[in-house]
Amino acid sequence: MSFKPCAVIPVYNHHTALPRIVAALRENRLPVILADDGSDAETKRALAGLAGPDVELLTHTENRGKGTVMLEGFRRAGERGFSHALQIDADGQHELGDVPALLALSEQNPDRLVSGVPRYDASVPAVRFYGRYLTHGLVWLESLSFRLEDSMCGFRVYPLAPTLALMDRVRIGPRMDFDTDIMVRLCWAGTESLFLPTRVRYPEDGLSHFRMFKDNGRMAWLHLRLGFGMLPRAPGLIWRRLHRGKPRHWAEIGERGSLTGLRFIGFLDRFLGRGVSLAVLYPVTLYFFLTHPRARRASGQFLAAAGVAPTLANRYRHFMQFSLSILDKVAAWYDPKRVHVDMPERETLWKAVAGGRGALLVSAHLGNLELARALSTLIPGIKVNALVYTHNARRLNAMLERTSERYALRLIYVEEIGAETALMLREKIAAGEVVVIVGDRTPVAAGSPVVKAGFLGKPAPFAIGPYVLAHVLECPVYLFFCTRGATGYTLHLEPFAERIELPRRGRTEAAAAWAERYAARLGDYATRFPLQWYNFYDFWADGAPQAAPADPR
Repeated sequence: MSFKPCAVIPVYNHHTALPRIVAALRENRLPVILADDGSDAETKRALAGLAGPDVELLTHTENRGKGTVMLEGFRRAGERGFSHALQIDADGQHELGDVPALLALSEQNPDRLVSGVPRYDASVPAVRFYGRYLTHGLVWLESLSFRLEDSMCGFRVYPLAPTLALMDRVRIGPRMDFDTDIMVRLCWAGTESLFLPTRVRYPEDGLSHFRMFKDNGRMAWLHLRLGFGMLPRAPGLIWRRLHRGKPRHWAEIGERGSLTGLRFIGFLDRFLGRGVSLAVLYPVTLYFFLTHPRARRASGQFLAAAGVAPTLANRYRHFMQFSLSILDKVAAWYDPKRVHVDMPERETLWKAVAGGRGALLVSAHLGNLELARALSTLIPGIKVNALVYTHNARRLNAMLERTSERYALRLIYVEEIGAETALMLREKIAAGEVVVIVGDRTPVAAGSPVVKAGFLGKPAPFAIGPYVLAHVLECPVYLFFCTRGATGYTLHLEPFAERIELPRRGRTEAAAAWAERYAARLGDYATRFPLQWYNFYDFWADGAPQAAPADPR
């Protein structure tokens, strides 16, 4: 599918921010369709001044509703040959700087609806902020999925082919019920949605057209219709969830759950205590356990290889340990004193960096690597930089980044480690900082080298990137794991190499030898802490990475 987007803006008596919005969209080379919903004379004059070769104006003499003019704008966009339509509100509340990221994510996923997930500042009215949570819950029920993170944000990129086909089949909400109605119905029709965090602000002079009684009544009627509409579709929705295509690479699996759900569990744990949060977490984990057969199979496969009976009970315990690790991540960022972390080898690391030279720590998705931020409290003054693949745990990282800025753990998002990243990390090592990288997942970028190393009795694919990076950084290398025990977490640190040097000839073979050593040590930790292994996919599969979508941030 060729990617040819435009922008459709519904306008009703909003004109102050329109010149700025249209100019920003034109900077992104987006043709603009202004859909005037019967605005006043002042707004019509402003719209007439904006019309031009790449700015088309659709006008109405009377107000017909946001949904009506949006659908008309979509139809006009389809007539002009556009493949996608960016929807953005005219009141200036959306972050124009996120337009390129939204479009890039849509271009990489042309068959999906790409929507913003609001990150509000202090300007958001409390009633709107908390009222959205009721809608979230209803939409999750109506779609039988937690994948629809936010159905009310009016900052989206629609694939026009399925959208126009849906418009020809059903009647879509004509007013404030439009955004939620079309997203749920597209979901029913098989169009998945992707979400991107975006800042949303409410201007001080902002004009709201939401009518408290009429529009709330309209929304109630909408959810009643969608609730009954879900019932005959429930078998198909459930079947679709259970039979989604099997991805070949871990980065294509995607995250389960939602940012809202993470916040809710974190809120319960923080203000009501661990007992209440666990009472919610056990059934939530059971839901994901029952609806994720691929992860259940991967859990059983790993547990058997690690010497643990792969019973349903043990696999559920495996899932539950992962849930607890997420809960502890959130708790540690809200209140570090609640999560006890010990590091018996702290003096070893302190001596390694005391001379002003940093170190590379190679870790894995085993235990709770997020608590590496404890290094900044256990060893005062140390600066920790964690390399994170762009598609790994976006929702959780987005939540934790907004929770606290008090710690020196810095996340560096990469798709692959190129020359620019390596040079930046060399500067950090030269300044005595610590770099943390995981070595148990193959690269996201297609074509990156992968070698086979023995892991729990079978050959598994491993990346050689950590050892090439160690060669470039010219610093000591340590293995680093953080595991959960009865009283808290323990940070394990063990020397791996004083220096890794890879020859020009046979570099891949030399790196493969280091990967083999890493895999052997990882296997030892995995058998000692089997329920804390958090790679819920076929780890031994010979899947090559597919072309990954561009970084939406």
